[in-house]
Amino acid sequence: MAIISSKKQPQEPNRQPKQPREVAKAPPSDSKDNLLQPEAAVDETKQEESIRPQRFADYIGQKDLKDVLDIAIKAAKSRGEVLDHLLLYGPPGLGKTTMAMILASEMGVSCKITSAPALERPRDIVGLLVNLKPGDILFIDEIHRLSRMTEEILYPAMEDYRLDITIGKGSSTKTRSIPLSKFTLVGATTRAGALTSPLRDRFGLIQKLRFYEVDELSKIVLRSAQLLQTNITEDGATEVARRSRGTPRIANRLLKRVRDYAEVKSFNEVNEKVAAEALQLFQVDPCGLDWTDRRMLSVIIEQFNGGPVGLETIAAATGEDTQTIEEVYEPYLMQIGYLSRTTRGRVATPTAYKHLGFKPPNEQLSLLP
Repeated sequence: MAIISSKKQPQEPNRQPKQPREVAKAPPSDSKDNLLQPEAAVDETKQEESIRPQRFADYIGQKDLKDVLDIAIKAAKSRGEVLDHLLLYGPPGLGKTTMAMILASEMGVSCKITSAPALERPRDIVGLLVNLKPGDILFIDEIHRLSRMTEEILYPAMEDYRLDITIGKGSSTKTRSIPLSKFTLVGATTRAGALTSPLRDRFGLIQKLRFYEVDELSKIVLRSAQLLQTNITEDGATEVARRSRGTPRIANRLLKRVRDYAEVKSFNEVNEKVAAEALQLFQVDPCGLDWTDRRMLSVIIEQFNGGPVGLETIAAATGEDTQTIEEVYEPYLMQIGYLSRTTRGRVATPTAYKHLGFKPPNEQLSLLP
């Protein structure tokens, strides 16, 4: 709840309120390993905007989610109401921001984009809410990182479309309610469990975005290549898709690097061979593993006999910090069945042995396909 004191405050220089915008994490060091990180770098934001689909008809994949939202849009339009509040969760790079922009386009309204870390003070969220027009969509990325006070302001705004303001102190305290235009809050998070129950329960729709199949990513690569004026064959698009970890953002990033390689080497088109050569140069193998992924698995297999081995020990042996290993590298390795997490530590699976060319221990030979 925002508190406004009745005492006269000393004058401060004019400060412009923070403008809502999409906030991206700063890029790590310039290395080949960054190609497969699902988070967007700062310099990629404008490039992504140029290839984002603007309508459901252009949005590839997430069929179940599109069907649910299509019904919600048609129902809201038929009743002349705003869309219900929507929470989108799932790994980074799957299209949560794009989906919010498409919803605004389909509803014919504006979309204000911001992120939770940018809403540091109550007046930041108050300024956004007051300036919303009827039907507008407010998109908050990383919504699980909202401060407690900002959440308290959102509760009446989401339920009753009002803003409660406390004026004065002590016995002269008064509470005023400011009516807000009816709007739709679209929240995006990679950690749905980190949201507080009161906030999560105020969303009418809670939907998860899943990883993409290779055929879906191939269509995305072909569409992006057309927008980037890059001549690519279907088998070349499939080769890029296979190495993209099921994530459209990574697929588009790899496509740009393959395009650079083809232009420098004077290839007229990107086929399967050219794409494979380019991605091999960037050390992205056919399973989507980069140098760090393979290094981590090799350390577990060669130095610790395949595990189990603790997270801190892996971090010390590879030179990576524990948070990066746990949040960036482990999820994909576990998803494709190359790494197991047990109570005693991390264990490399027989599939990882086979992929890296090592001979599995005798007890794991029977587990190989």
